[in-house]
Amino acid sequence: MTGRIDAAEVLRTAEKAVGSTDYGDATLPQRFALAVDHLNAAGLDDAGREQAVAVCHRLLTSRLELMADRTRYPIADEVIDAPMFVTGEPRSGTTLMHALMSVDPDARALRFWEVMYPSPPPAVSEDGRRERADADWREINAKMPRWLHSHPYNDMLGDGLPEDERTWAFDFRVMTPTAWWRVPMPTVVGGLPVDAAAQYRLHRAMLQQFQYGREPKYWVLKGFHGFRLAELFAAYPDAHLVWLHRDPVQVAASRTMMMADIMTDMVGPVDLHAEAARHLELTRLSIANTMSEPMVDDPRILHVRYQDFLADPVGTVARYHEFCGRALSPAAAAAMRDYLAANPGDRHGKFRYSTAVLTDIGVDLAALHDEFAPFRARFGIDIENRH
Repeated sequence: MTGRIDAAEVLRTAEKAVGSTDYGDATLPQRFALAVDHLNAAGLDDAGREQAVAVCHRLLTSRLELMADRTRYPIADEVIDAPMFVTGEPRSGTTLMHALMSVDPDARALRFWEVMYPSPPPAVSEDGRRERADADWREINAKMPRWLHSHPYNDMLGDGLPEDERTWAFDFRVMTPTAWWRVPMPTVVGGLPVDAAAQYRLHRAMLQQFQYGREPKYWVLKGFHGFRLAELFAAYPDAHLVWLHRDPVQVAASRTMMMADIMTDMVGPVDLHAEAARHLELTRLSIANTMSEPMVDDPRILHVRYQDFLADPVGTVARYHEFCGRALSPAAAAAMRDYLAANPGDRHGKFRYSTAVLTDIGVDLAALHDEFAPFRARFGIDIENRH
């Protein structure tokens, strides 16, 4: 394969393979063309372009098949009842909170094998998709072994817990490592069109897909929803959200090293100074949004300090359930305690990071702590004594 990727040709090939042109969104082809522009600008060699086309084909055919399933089965009739969401800054304990909630026998969480291979509905057939996703994750872990240090949950393989944003890979609004790991390119989290209401419609469609025909359970979900609160609650008016808050200086330092590890394994050595500057700015933007967004005080949101969650993880989950009008069963609490005992955070090696990654780009930590002081005061967050 040589030259540039032809978006129109990739679309035609996917549509012919499925026998459908119904993506459930007439704007998707135009958005896909923008995603292909990113790929063509990434400097991929022939092998990289071949992998990129394969990923595009799988995402497009999965999207077409998902929409076709909604005509074959009464999936759209599924009611998503009072889902429980987890959110917070990266590196603030949200994944552990979600992991604990996911072992509740009365709860249902998204699983990677489902979002990687969403059709047909799992109740109709699993068709070896768990095994395929397990193989995918073995490949991901072999390619990005250091990611296991910062995110040991990747050892769950296809049964792992995707963030809600992963459902939007099929919408070509994000290009994340869990969809694009075979393609040697940086993660694309900006630059593609955003339509939060449309994104939550697709998210709901996928929840309905995976709920259809299965035992009734309530959904426990995790994503970075702080910039989309109005659209989240418009899509799920009876939802609740727990929001974990951590010292933003530690957030910026930790997310810098995590993403530097991932990108190094995907594309080669990265400019750590540039990464630190980028993730500090992303942290600043997110904290500014938290401080200015009126819906942060919505009564459906429970705010929790990171330190309090770490001090009593299962108790915090029980508190969230109580906040939602649900009781955490003894069986669920026991499963969570078992999970904590069996899955120490450093089981694949200790993740090491330091705020030196910020001082190395000329940041005055005392001034940065002062900058974030209003946020810490609002949510009762202590400065973490870690260097």
